[in-house]
Amino acid sequence: MTISRNEFATVAVASMVCAAAITGCGPSETPDPTEKHQIGFHDQTIAWHDCEAGADDEVGRRLAAAGAQCGEFSAPLDYAAPAGKTITVAVARRPAGDAARRLGTLVVETGGPGPSRDGVALLIDGPEGGHGAPELAERYDVVGFDPRFFGASTPLECGWPTSEYLNVAQAAPVDRAGFDRVVVAARDLASGCEPWRDLLPHASTRTVARDLDLLRTLLGETSLSYLGWSWGTYLGAVYAQMFGEHVDRLVLDSPLDPRAAGPDLTRDTAPADAAALADWARWAAEQDIGLGTTSAAVSGEIRDLVDRVRDAPITLAGITVTADLIPGLLLTVDDSAESYSAFGDQIRALIDASRGVQVEPPPGLAIKLGLYADTAVTPEFGFSATVANQCADRPARAAEDYFTDIELHHAEEPLFGALARHLGPCAMWPVSPSEPPTEIDNQIPALLVGADGDPVAPSAGLRALRTVMPAARSLTLRPAFRHGVYLFDSSACIDDTVTAYLLDGVLPSGDATCDRAEP
Repeated sequence: MTISRNEFATVAVASMVCAAAITGCGPSETPDPTEKHQIGFHDQTIAWHDCEAGADDEVGRRLAAAGAQCGEFSAPLDYAAPAGKTITVAVARRPAGDAARRLGTLVVETGGPGPSRDGVALLIDGPEGGHGAPELAERYDVVGFDPRFFGASTPLECGWPTSEYLNVAQAAPVDRAGFDRVVVAARDLASGCEPWRDLLPHASTRTVARDLDLLRTLLGETSLSYLGWSWGTYLGAVYAQMFGEHVDRLVLDSPLDPRAAGPDLTRDTAPADAAALADWARWAAEQDIGLGTTSAAVSGEIRDLVDRVRDAPITLAGITVTADLIPGLLLTVDDSAESYSAFGDQIRALIDASRGVQVEPPPGLAIKLGLYADTAVTPEFGFSATVANQCADRPARAAEDYFTDIELHHAEEPLFGALARHLGPCAMWPVSPSEPPTEIDNQIPALLVGADGDPVAPSAGLRALRTVMPAARSLTLRPAFRHGVYLFDSSACIDDTVTAYLLDGVLPSGDATCDRAEP
């Protein structure tokens, strides 16, 4: 389980979150030696075995129940030096239910970045609160893998306590003193990764894409189909750029802006975060949950909450909540009525506490606050590997640039700007990226799916990806303020279009929208 900046809102609640076959559409990049699997890596055999590793292996148990088997393969730590160190990549596979009508292999990447072997089970059973697509599992061998340094693959753990990481990743200081505190904390986190500096340059999405293509050869496939959400969309786009001749059907759901991946991934998300919070305020007013009967009244309550906490921090469940932490507690990623209702309970508790009322935090808020107080190192969260991936994808700006950026945009982004534009450990990272960022620019057909109000991956990112992948088609759900659409939302329009494309390989004739009722 990986907690990224906006995905913290989901994890804190949920954990307690050309044509059918491509021909003549090769990669846009000039091939280089690192894309060639040397020294026998492509000759190895994956030994498939039972997925469940023990009584406490929940992922393995779910994969086993879905009919999957698991295995491992070796990959070079550095593809430019394949005779050097190696790593292990963990993979899960469920053979197609209807072998006679098998379409090939479908790789499912659930995002994060984080462990994705469980993508096999997600496709069949569906995510929590969502639904699966077993018809795809009938026609495809379904494959999921844990990217290097995550999950059951070779780990990368710098020993970051949860509280220390979140107090950098979720901090939103707008004054100099607060920013300087974050700089010191971020430097401490970065220094914790110094012992692993030989691994860090090889945590990039480009290198994960090479692992994926090595996996393709080990599966005996000339091409792969691919379904990815969130960070999985960036991996899919990078793979298509590097290995386009091996792409069959490609679905990228909730796409990240391909120009933003790296240390500044969230830099432009504040307006989308504010719009999602405003949509929740609309819902709260319509449902009359006790915070006002107009959107303006509910939004005013939130502004008053922020002002009161700025003047006097509050204590809930033994945790001191300062103004710097409030924006992170106001993130939304799911616009379902159930999620909005639970979020309303959390907002009311914060408002009451800011007024001096003794309150017991509702479960979702208690879990979030507990993470801020958790001094344990929890490798399952994947903090180190997530940051290493960001730092390897693009270089960070100088530390002072982050404070200047926050100041310049504070007036137009008063609530979420400092959080979106925050400084992280990459600004003090012990190594530089080993390669330039991947520039996406190709003619690979793909289906790009997103919500028009996605607060994590704003719709501008989908449009940017559509521009640099002109053979793709976009499918937008509206009005929707959520991250993750296919299988996560209840839109039959989205589900039918995506499933049909993966089954018949025919893209929509043009960009399209799917309308749904507001929650």
